[in-house]
Amino acid sequence: MNWLIGCAAFLLGASYVNVQMANGEGRDQAITRFLVPTLFGISLLMLWEGVVRGLDVPGVILPAPSTIWETFKASTGILWQDFVQTFVKGALSGYLMGALAAFAVALLVDRSDFLRRGILPVGNFMAALPIIGIAPILVMWFGFDWQSKAAVVVVMVFFPILVNTVEGLRATDRMQRDLMHTYAASYWQSLFKLRLPAAMPFVFNGLKVATTLALIGAIVAEFFGSPIRGMGFRISTEVGRLALDMVWAEILVAAIAGSAFYGIVAMLESIVTFWHPSQRRRR
Repeated sequence: MNWLIGCAAFLLGASYVNVQMANGEGRDQAITRFLVPTLFGISLLMLWEGVVRGLDVPGVILPAPSTIWETFKASTGILWQDFVQTFVKGALSGYLMGALAAFAVALLVDRSDFLRRGILPVGNFMAALPIIGIAPILVMWFGFDWQSKAAVVVVMVFFPILVNTVEGLRATDRMQRDLMHTYAASYWQSLFKLRLPAAMPFVFNGLKVATTLALIGAIVAEFFGSPIRGMGFRISTEVGRLALDMVWAEILVAAIAGSAFYGIVAMLESIVTFWHPSQRRRR
């Protein structure tokens, strides 16, 4: 019970400090934007630790963060192998293939009104298909190794990136296009000098959404068949053994990898679209 009381006191103190920083004069500074969510996250972890220890919650129901961290440190070799199998081989390769394919198809759709009217409704339909139904089919088609996971990721990321890219290519207004026409610009000159730069915010919206979809798709696909490694394989196996600390350690790896992946894409967006008002407001 002392753990619970101590963590509750820490949570109240941290909440007070957070409110002061969030409402203070320096709330728009970079250090404040970093400290507020960091302190809030530490507070939640402390509350989690206090509840588990103070109420003697069994580890098979909910392990404490300290237990998860000890398992994480003791299993770095296994976790690294699972990370390479799921993220690098499955999620990242499928993400790159799906993004490149979506971008290429978007350029074709942009030049053909027939393709735009035909592919985009099909894309909306395919995006609504449940991954739980697609994954076992693709695993049977492409085998149990990383290729089937990459195929699932391609299906998941292709249409969000395609739809956003097509909409971005149509984002320029008529006056801008008429101006390029008066300069006798060809289709490709207009594409690279006007329409593609204007589409970048839309493209990166699709790419950022696809970062989370890629990792989710690779992990879910491993539930339906995988070699003896991978995040999804490890989670399903350890759940059967009631080793919830290892399951949470895998979740921690997935959260770190997904956050880092999203952050890298967001950083690239800030570099490429530095001119956009949304980027200027963040500075």
